[in-house]
Amino acid sequence: MTLTYIFHSCFALETESCILVFDYWMDPNGAIPTLLSKDKPVYVFASHFHEDHFNPEIFDWRKAYPHTSFIYILSKDILKHHRCSKEAADVWLVKESTWSDSIVNVHAMGSNDSGVSWIVEVEGKRIFHAGDLNNWYARFLTDDYQGGTIWSMEFGEIDPLRDEKQYLGELKDIHKITDSFDIVMFPVDGRIGNGYTRGARQFVDQFHVGLFVPMHFVASGFKSAWRMKEFTGAKGIPFWRIERNGDKIIVEL
Repeated sequence: MTLTYIFHSCFALETESCILVFDYWMDPNGAIPTLLSKDKPVYVFASHFHEDHFNPEIFDWRKAYPHTSFIYILSKDILKHHRCSKEAADVWLVKESTWSDSIVNVHAMGSNDSGVSWIVEVEGKRIFHAGDLNNWYARFLTDDYQGGTIWSMEFGEIDPLRDEKQYLGELKDIHKITDSFDIVMFPVDGRIGNGYTRGARQFVDQFHVGLFVPMHFVASGFKSAWRMKEFTGAKGIPFWRIERNGDKIIVEL
């Protein structure tokens, strides 16, 4: 398998039988055209309606690459927010719904933000893409925080402890499906501030992970995501140190 980092939270995973594209936003390095020109079916996933995870340009690919078979698998919140028509996608999923064909098996799981996260099984391997599942308000969980709602200039009124409980509840639901993944793509976003690795650390504490891949770090930079390697290394989990858009890694599992 070859995993290509496209941008932000978008990755393309090429296997012997297909190509999986997750959460396309933009392609600064021009990696997508080569991938879509291969003689393999392409499964396109979008975890939720936010513009940094869903770009309607993905639907133009069918016309641009008429000899490629595309299957669009989208979170139903995209439809709810009127980001595209119902006919645009082949499959609409919500939390705990599934879809499969002869190549992939897809299980949509929850998010404590918007939409879903993805469990995809292909060629005997289990892949997880978190979408916007994360402990986003971790920086407010300080020693002097006593619970309840607080005011943030950035987010307005929030309840960090309640959100963390929701996040951990989503992990518990995922655990009902499986306790191990061969590849995990998960937010490590330095914009969160202190504790920005907390959500990712909580994830690897609960699941067996074959390869940890950071994402959602564009605003804070590549190096901010590398800090997670300290924690994956302590658990013996391989970490992909992404260095640029279009970077690739051959995944031998």
